[in-house]
Amino acid sequence: MKKKKIQPPFLKPGDKVGIVSPSWHIDRVKLSEAIPFLENWGIKVVTGKNAARQSGLFAGSDMERLHDIQTMTDDPDIKAVIFSRGGYGLSRIIDKINFSPLKRHPKLYVGFSDITCILNWLNEVCGITSVHAEMPVNYRNADKTPETFETLRQALFGELETITWRGKVFRPGKAAGDITGGNLSLVYSLLGTPGAPEVSGRILFLEDVGEYIYHIDRMMMSLRLAGKLKGLSALVIGGMTDMNETRTPFGKSMEDIVMDAVSEYGYPVVFNFPAGHINDNRAFYFGRNAELNCTGTSNRLKFIDL
Repeated sequence: MKKKKIQPPFLKPGDKVGIVSPSWHIDRVKLSEAIPFLENWGIKVVTGKNAARQSGLFAGSDMERLHDIQTMTDDPDIKAVIFSRGGYGLSRIIDKINFSPLKRHPKLYVGFSDITCILNWLNEVCGITSVHAEMPVNYRNADKTPETFETLRQALFGELETITWRGKVFRPGKAAGDITGGNLSLVYSLLGTPGAPEVSGRILFLEDVGEYIYHIDRMMMSLRLAGKLKGLSALVIGGMTDMNETRTPFGKSMEDIVMDAVSEYGYPVVFNFPAGHINDNRAFYFGRNAELNCTGTSNRLKFIDL
């Protein structure tokens, strides 16, 4: 029997949210600019003690980054934890976070990219939904679409209902299921861990940035070999940006690689979903049930009650 997920309460005006940096460090100016950006929505913002710290590429040591996440997780007055940026670092500390306070006081966790690690951990280990969305490092990025930030606001306040977009459809159809996945490199790195996404009957979303084309093929083949492409309700591909070729080109497009990996299955496959390392990075509920209708001319993802 399917275990019912926990939907943390959505924000309301006056609620307090925390910003922490669990991975790479963030520029202090960008961190400070994120505070009025969020407070303009009527919420109060506090930043982690080490949110602006730097130790090499990281935002402080493992223990300093862990301290901030744990502090925000423990505090019942913090209604959402917003991660300042991605990069790399969460997998070094994910198994040390004590999520037990969420049993009494569940809260929203918000981010993407390296944050895929904690979104899947919350989904698989804790049974808690979260929000896949843009992060403070880009809140003042003029290249981002208005929809990037409006869907973030809607998701935080429980107003997000439907995402529509145009994109390549290799297998049209309708599907329903919980949304899982995230950044392909992180999904690949979670294989064999408690946070590895369960996929049966689910909509698998994947995106990535800055990888060699053959790396994408290797990761997709690993997902296939691990059984993570079998039994899906649907496969949704978001941004696949800034991909690199080796001196001798791999010889296949991104679409070719994906379709090769799922060639033995018959579920719907759609590309160009507006999420990931792209300018139109719209928010969506991670772990929540949704209905997908993909025709190619007007694709739609509608969120439904848990």
